[in-house]
Amino acid sequence: MSKLPPLCLVVDDEADIRELLALTLERMGVSVDTACNLGAAKCLLEQKAYALCLTDMRLPDGDGLELMRHIGQRHPGLPVAVITAYGSAENAVAALKAGAFDYLSKPISLKQLRPLVQSALKLSEPSADPAGGLALVGESAPIRQARAMIAKLARSQAPVYISGESGSGKELAARLIHAHSSRGEGPFIPVNCGAIPENLMESEFFGHKKGAFTGAVQDKMGFFQVASGGTLFLDEVADLPLPMQVKLLRAIQEKKVRMVGHTTEDTVDVRIISATHRNLAHMMEAGQFRQDLYYRLNVIELKMPALREMAQDIPQLATTLLEKHCLALASSRPILTEQALTQLCKYNFPGNVRELENVLERALALSDGIRIEAADLLLNVTAAPESSVMADPDIPLPEYLEGIERQAILLAMEKSGQNKTAAAKLLGVSFRTLRYRLAKLGLGRELEP
Repeated sequence: MSKLPPLCLVVDDEADIRELLALTLERMGVSVDTACNLGAAKCLLEQKAYALCLTDMRLPDGDGLELMRHIGQRHPGLPVAVITAYGSAENAVAALKAGAFDYLSKPISLKQLRPLVQSALKLSEPSADPAGGLALVGESAPIRQARAMIAKLARSQAPVYISGESGSGKELAARLIHAHSSRGEGPFIPVNCGAIPENLMESEFFGHKKGAFTGAVQDKMGFFQVASGGTLFLDEVADLPLPMQVKLLRAIQEKKVRMVGHTTEDTVDVRIISATHRNLAHMMEAGQFRQDLYYRLNVIELKMPALREMAQDIPQLATTLLEKHCLALASSRPILTEQALTQLCKYNFPGNVRELENVLERALALSDGIRIEAADLLLNVTAAPESSVMADPDIPLPEYLEGIERQAILLAMEKSGQNKTAAAKLLGVSFRTLRYRLAKLGLGRELEP
């Protein structure tokens, strides 16, 4: 018995749009029903099971958001893509926030329509382990909430902003969203925005043509082209300079990029996930981050919990991390003693899971290979918790804060063996930011051997 083709519902009051979409979808092997208004669409939804709904935002008897709410209540799991008027970025963002799978702008581009439909139809295809063993470990309430949110975000194409402290697993969350999404078979391209020289940013993001500038000896694809069909993860997006923020905003809104030295724009099919440990809302208020880009990136926010918020998961996390490292070393996993586990659970972990992983790697090197004792962890669990730190009323606040920053940098440099790149990673800042702070605090010479 042959498999029936997937069925799509197209809702638009313009007959030529309905006809264009129906012809295009049928050539893709998709059966189509059409409706010219909200009422007709609701009647068809009650009669048949659809794999996708494409709806205009403006309908004679309602709007696309109303249809989305109806589908969410009566037909959960059905992906809905909305069609918005040209230049109506606010409507597109509103639809994505309301749960739309994706959006198309008029005039409809068939180059954008086809990958959208293909991605939506993949949502119903089962997969054994799309994440390839990647997982958020733990059973505490915060980590369960994060897992549930990731599962929800995987069924959408909306831009996602992942917030959280340094080392809390923001990139892992991005990889899980990608792996469980309809783009899971496409590329996942992580980009550290703070590590790219400002004069090369446009070329790195959008690519360049041969001869576009001195040294451009051949055509080169940028991050957007390489990530086509997949996900582009912009880590530490707060480090983007303002001129690059303008160009990134246009690429996200128009779904098109222009290579440096080229005269035409190319359509790109990329989902954007961004992250930073910094507060983008505060940066926006201070004029350091564009408001329009902030609202395009922060369509849906996923907050990754700090390790201290899920202390009950530390034993399971520690065991999982040890197993991973020992597997890589092809050695047996040592046992964490009860005293060692107690110390781990008492420690505040300002560096979160990344710091836990570093502590366990160090303990593996110091242990006898059979068990890890509390002494192997080299943790200072008697240090005052972060919440108990009080400012000296006799010291001006700026000097007091600089003192805290100085201590944090010195500790990170000590932990990293005076390696500035590793220290920057521990602190959750870019190398460029650390170098600037070292100079401002007068620590450059102090740290020289």
